[in-house]
Amino acid sequence: MMAGSRVLWVTGAGSGMGRAAAVAAAAGRRVALSGRRPDRLAETATLVAEAGGEAMVLPLDARDGDALAGAHAAISSAWGGVDDLVLSAGLNSPRRTWADQSMSEVQAVIDTNLTAVVRTVDTALPDLRTAGGQVVVISSYAGWRFSPLAGVAYSASKSALRSLCQTLNAQEARNGVRASHLCPGDVDTDFLGLRPHVPDDDARSVMLRPDDVGRAVRFVLESPPWVRIDELVISPVSQT
Repeated sequence: MMAGSRVLWVTGAGSGMGRAAAVAAAAGRRVALSGRRPDRLAETATLVAEAGGEAMVLPLDARDGDALAGAHAAISSAWGGVDDLVLSAGLNSPRRTWADQSMSEVQAVIDTNLTAVVRTVDTALPDLRTAGGQVVVISSYAGWRFSPLAGVAYSASKSALRSLCQTLNAQEARNGVRASHLCPGDVDTDFLGLRPHVPDDDARSVMLRPDDVGRAVRFVLESPPWVRIDELVISPVSQT
């Protein structure tokens, strides 16, 4: 790959929307892939290469600040730094109400969906300032509009991502940094297995596909430097 290719770091890259985003954006980019499952990341790396990108696999739990720092150091050593971020690591629990929630699960959901995003942005922000980089936060329909079935911790953590993106845009615009709060509706991924009632094949057939979200991520990343996509909501026609 030619020197000077933009470096994209994707978390949650082992499956679903994170994988789709990495592959959709791969052509002409160097893509660092992070997630908890090395085998799934290796699969994504193959798809990135087939799509015209260069991949680096960096397994980690996005909640681990030391692991994030180590991954960033590896990216910087190999490729000189991070130009753009796509943050897709997410978590929910089947126990989603005040009546049945577990506080340990609440903490894990918030740590994954919100705190890990803050940590990753904070880790890469000096690079993003230099590169005029973009941050695409793959949030949720529940981060845009209240969704009663999404759960206490999930709804709170995803709603907070809007403010995270807004503060980045307000404070870092002078450095050319842009953040996009991307809010997909129902998407047919393995994540649906965490619902209290797992959707059947008929329900899944009318949902978004991960590739739909991947195309949206590529659209944001390919926008010219004077354009900012503050928030983007993508819904299946069936969503109410």
